[in-house]
Amino acid sequence: MSPAVASSGSAAEKVAELQARIRGMQRTRVDSHGLPTAPEIASLLGGPLRAGSAYSVPDSVALATAMMAAPSAAGVWCAVVGMPSFGVEAAAAAGVDLERLVLVPDPGDQWLTVTAAVADVVGVVVAVPPSRVAPAEVSRLGARLRGKGSTLIALGDWPQSEATLRVSSSEWVGLDAGSGHLQARRVTVTVNARAGAGRPRSASLFLPDADGRLRRAERVPAAWQTPASVPQREQRPASHEVREPEVAPLRALVS
Repeated sequence: MSPAVASSGSAAEKVAELQARIRGMQRTRVDSHGLPTAPEIASLLGGPLRAGSAYSVPDSVALATAMMAAPSAAGVWCAVVGMPSFGVEAAAAAGVDLERLVLVPDPGDQWLTVTAAVADVVGVVVAVPPSRVAPAEVSRLGARLRGKGSTLIALGDWPQSEATLRVSSSEWVGLDAGSGHLQARRVTVTVNARAGAGRPRSASLFLPDADGRLRRAERVPAAWQTPASVPQREQRPASHEVREPEVAPLRALVS
């Protein structure tokens, strides 16, 4: 099933329609302690995503999607606000349940109203905040999140975030000397908790791995590595006769 998309009518009508649909289908409520969280994210945060809190992910849609995936897979309703080009197929590959995903591509100048209203009925909201948000608006949305037990993942800086998660380095795995296939992206994710809440934590992760998921990157699996080029003198004997011992390794690589 495709995600629910709010695309016509006034903002109030969109929100009312979404609230009615979700209330009729909602099966999982977020408790007051924490959300289902991927172990890789939980280890960086020092615990699960906290219900009623906000997190900042300034520069990575993939990381924000990965944070949303575990709650979504556990049955929590999620929403994406202000991202008309959000990759639904990539989200599904990451583990997001599209049957419980609401998309509000363009909230217009009603960003705060729409985001707060959506947070009333879903457990996780991924949203792109405006470049400037008044402190009073931040406080109002924070109060709404705490009251409803919803979690905001802001794709940008957010003043009252529980923690800020950044991709501090990135490289693709699978290419060698211009040949091969992209298999995974290895990134370093660094988390800075709220001031006074501890030192920054970092971890090397595949985001995504070969299956489109998030996982630790202790080492690159041999199957993802493009073999080094065979030196010219070993590719073919001087007589141009094919010798079985020399081409056997190549056959194994392409089989």
